[in-house]
Amino acid sequence: MDLRVFSLPGSRRLSSAIWRARCRVLGLIALLAVTGSAHGDVSLLVEEPYGLFGSVNPTGHSAIYLNRVCAESPTVLRRCEPGEAGVVISRYSNIKKFDWIAIPLLPYLYAVDRAEEVPEWAEASSVERIREQYAETHLASLVSATQRYDAKNVWPQLLGVAYIRKIYSFEVPTSDDQDDLLISEYNDSANRSHFNLFTNNCADFARRVLNFYYPHAVGRNIIADIGITTPKQIAKALAHYAHRQDSLDLNEIIIPQVPGDIPRSHAPRGVVESLLKTKKYFVPIAVINPYVLAGLAVTYLTNGRFALAKNAPVIPVMEQEQMLTGVRAQEPITAFQEPQP
Repeated sequence: MDLRVFSLPGSRRLSSAIWRARCRVLGLIALLAVTGSAHGDVSLLVEEPYGLFGSVNPTGHSAIYLNRVCAESPTVLRRCEPGEAGVVISRYSNIKKFDWIAIPLLPYLYAVDRAEEVPEWAEASSVERIREQYAETHLASLVSATQRYDAKNVWPQLLGVAYIRKIYSFEVPTSDDQDDLLISEYNDSANRSHFNLFTNNCADFARRVLNFYYPHAVGRNIIADIGITTPKQIAKALAHYAHRQDSLDLNEIIIPQVPGDIPRSHAPRGVVESLLKTKKYFVPIAVINPYVLAGLAVTYLTNGRFALAKNAPVIPVMEQEQMLTGVRAQEPITAFQEPQP
């Protein structure tokens, strides 16, 4: 199937105005664009939880976006060429025992190669086909390692994330030398998974990358998260660090979940916040020991609060052109193509 003419059932083909708007923001989604700036950027992506697992563990997911680092393959990094929009890297569980996977920005968000292929309305069955089509074309090494029955669990982690989650972006600048060092370190190190939900999760990966660029900038919250690293805590720590540094410019924006029949994601929470605000935990604790609940409330109010969306503009697709007036349009950006065996 040619994705260039593919559209989801129930939606119409993108108008020329929307196409132009999306081309402009390929590298600017979450203010992440490559628009001729003198430096690169690293962005923490905090992604809302969704589905059954998200209701049990409402901390969400975190990833790292680098606008001057690209992917030669899902496990090999390189410097970007002109016109490329960078890469999203994160730690995942049960993907061929890899510790991290790298996916170009547009496929990561929408599972397509070009802006005009992004649907206005996302139906679950069609999104699944888009993911599978992209994976078969571009991710041969991962397809061969992924059992068919696992595909429904694997591809939503790597492709078309904006169909299932709202995403919060926190961006700080990097230098060319820092980017080169990161590429060298990750390409030369063994990419072997030691994933652990409590001690070595996706937020721990993001914490390590951010501290690579800015040593000791972010860390765990021993009190509010009981020592577990959470995406929301990393965002809070990065925001506080940036605000203490007069010369460090922090940009924040929200990438909305694509409208459709896929259930909406919900706000990410820290550990104590989850116990306090999630009904399935709140009610039993209140019944068994209300004093524990009171202690959780004090802990959250004194150590756990952080407004992810505070002062961050939402960039809906239909309004991107107006919001980005004056930004130089980008050439259409294509994803990597893995060498065929």
